[in-house]
Amino acid sequence: MRFLYASLFVLLAMLQYRLWQGENSLREYFSLQKQIEVQSQSNDKLKARNQVLKEEIADLKGGTEAIEERARNELGLVKEGETFYRVVSGKKKHHFIDSE
Repeated sequence: MRFLYASLFVLLAMLQYRLWQGENSLREYFSLQKQIEVQSQSNDKLKARNQVLKEEIADLKGGTEAIEERARNELGLVKEGETFYRVVSGKKKHHFIDSE
């Protein structure tokens, strides 16, 4: 009977060791769960960015308004017959030179 109890105790100790310290342990499981959560959040951000880009591509393919808007904003283009005004703030920057 002692042999049976000793065998069961050793078996239980081995299983506990594997559960907490061995390969595929709980520690590794929780670490992988955290990595999966972080990667999922990163994937969600990238999916949202991709969706915005897909909508922008569809808009650019679909009409000239989006192309015109981009040309105006990014390239500073002006339509024929339009007048472009640039508003500059009235604040002047003064540079002082210390002559000590």
